[in-house]
Amino acid sequence: MPEPRLAAGFWVQAYLRRLSLHDIPAFVTAHGDDTAGAALIKLNTLDGQARAYTRMFDLATGAQIWTELTGGEEAEVDAAIARQRSFDSDLWVIEVEDRQGRHLLDEDGLS
Repeated sequence: MPEPRLAAGFWVQAYLRRLSLHDIPAFVTAHGDDTAGAALIKLNTLDGQARAYTRMFDLATGAQIWTELTGGEEAEVDAAIARQRSFDSDLWVIEVEDRQGRHLLDEDGLS
């Protein structure tokens, strides 16, 4: 039986709260569908560089895992995110700002 999925809006609020507990600033830059929207995380390291992460289905394990969609110059990452939003209007985009490159996506409970 498939694992139950959290509503997207609930997951986003929990993620933002967890980041705030670590004093990592984060902002919703695109509000997706509250129930079924997917989340895309932009990690801005505040040095002109950024990375975007999306959750994918791992065929080997059956788990949802975070993978890097793209990385590099912030403008290039923003363009890739805009392309994703152009064909998925339900997509949430959360921008995380951390010079150390922390996003917490590898912590328990965020997959």
